[in-house]
Amino acid sequence: MGALAFVVAEPEGLAGGRLLLRQRGGGEEVRLPFTATGRGPLRAVLPGDAPLAEGYWEVHAEAPGAEPVRLRPGLDDLRALVDRVPEGADAVAVHLPYTSKFGNLALRTWLRAPHAEAGSVHVAPGETTVRGRCYGTALTPAAYAELRPAKDEEGEPLRAEATGEGPDFRLRLAHAPLLAQGPRHWEVRLRPEGERGPDIRLARLLDDLVDRHAVFTYPATVHEGLRARPYYSGGNNLAFRVTAVDPASAPAA
Repeated sequence: MGALAFVVAEPEGLAGGRLLLRQRGGGEEVRLPFTATGRGPLRAVLPGDAPLAEGYWEVHAEAPGAEPVRLRPGLDDLRALVDRVPEGADAVAVHLPYTSKFGNLALRTWLRAPHAEAGSVHVAPGETTVRGRCYGTALTPAAYAELRPAKDEEGEPLRAEATGEGPDFRLRLAHAPLLAQGPRHWEVRLRPEGERGPDIRLARLLDDLVDRHAVFTYPATVHEGLRARPYYSGGNNLAFRVTAVDPASAPAA
């Protein structure tokens, strides 16, 4: 994937300084040197394959001998990130700039090896079909999908059909087994090589959306007082949610 360039439009006092990326809650720091572009802005470049730990990063400007200062966002040109294909096959490193709730420039990162990228998600009355592509692995005849109760939630994992050729996959996720176990959240995972191979959580990472949860809404299946619906988590992982239907909102018979 392509490199990410940070351009400081008003670089007064930053000559010889560095861009500082500081992981929120993790303590890790990465420094990138500023380079001059004539007499104008300063520029720092984060390589596309930089293995930043998955999470949230603050973006600072660090002048020589001074305390780091948070940067404010300017114009973001993220068109190159839409439907991009990773250059390497072994891992996917994603770095997405965004504006924090306090108006500061920040970075959301993912690091997955291997990775299962969710593509189209089609919800029918009895099942949901997901198509996508693997990076760093490929499907074998032993492949299957698994719906697994979310962390700290009880329930029996459910196997589902996974078919495809090479890195491309198609999952058929039946709704009835989900509904049968009652209200809970489910992770969607792919076992491309069966039980002995990698255990990969499906996610949609290869575009310019930091939080798909707030953007994508899929239809729900309702049966006997329960509603099942696929969704993207705050981390852009594909998941299912089964909830009880509020009788007040249910359609009249």
